[in-house]
Amino acid sequence: MGRTTAAPPSLPRRTAHTSRSAAAYESGPRRLVSTPARTADRPADAVAGLLATLAIFGSCIALAYRPVRIMPFTILIALIAAGIGGRNQRLAAYALVISGACFIVGTFFAIITNHPIF
Repeated sequence: MGRTTAAPPSLPRRTAHTSRSAAAYESGPRRLVSTPARTADRPADAVAGLLATLAIFGSCIALAYRPVRIMPFTILIALIAAGIGGRNQRLAAYALVISGACFIVGTFFAIITNHPIF
């Protein structure tokens, strides 16, 4: 009843990288990833995203209500967002395109339907 059995002998430990020599590990860790580490987001990136979104939203509103009165401000806001840049640079570019297209389309429809432009 009181018999204890000994644990089986453990296998010799293998290293994960057997092809590298020990001298390579002594010189320091090697960089295994070629992409740079992700940098922290700046507050300006969030502001640029909000400005670009505001420009798109304002452009859509200006389609139905006095395009020449609102559109220059939305284009200016989109230009400011594009100037800030950052990770929302593509969204700011889309905001510029959408604002310009909405200006042309909104002015066109306002003229055709005799809706006030200003």
